[in-house]
Amino acid sequence: MKTHTPTISNKRANFEYHLIKRYVAGIVLNGTEVMTVREGKVNLQDGFCYLKKGELFIKGIHIAEYKFGTYNNHAPLRERKLLLNAKELKQIASKVKDKGITIIPVEMRFNERGFIKLEIAIAQGKKSFDKRNTIKERDNKKELNRFNKHKNFK
Repeated sequence: MKTHTPTISNKRANFEYHLIKRYVAGIVLNGTEVMTVREGKVNLQDGFCYLKKGELFIKGIHIAEYKFGTYNNHAPLRERKLLLNAKELKQIASKVKDKGITIIPVEMRFNERGFIKLEIAIAQGKKSFDKRNTIKERDNKKELNRFNKHKNFK
């Protein structure tokens, strides 16, 4: 029996940042955190990653407390370690040295073996005119879809 496992995505990531390169990382979680992720009660929008002593950590993602948890429940905003291989960590470290580059979470999902994976991206912040262009492109795409649907019904 396969249970439904949600995919949690950071919807603001594409709007706020130019995503340069993506990586899939494992994440170190407690038992109650895994149960909460299965319920889909995770907020990735304020999250960011940073390097400390050659290891990658994520801070600012909110994993809600497990409602059936006892005194062993986790802290919702604690920093969590990300698991990547050494080659990927070196690539990320070299890219982050550039000005205006950051690492943000894009998506959290379960893989086929049942492990939680966090997709992170090396990103550069967009300027306000870039955001306006993104809004304009999205509106044009919606308008085109509406036109095509209306055309197909006639």
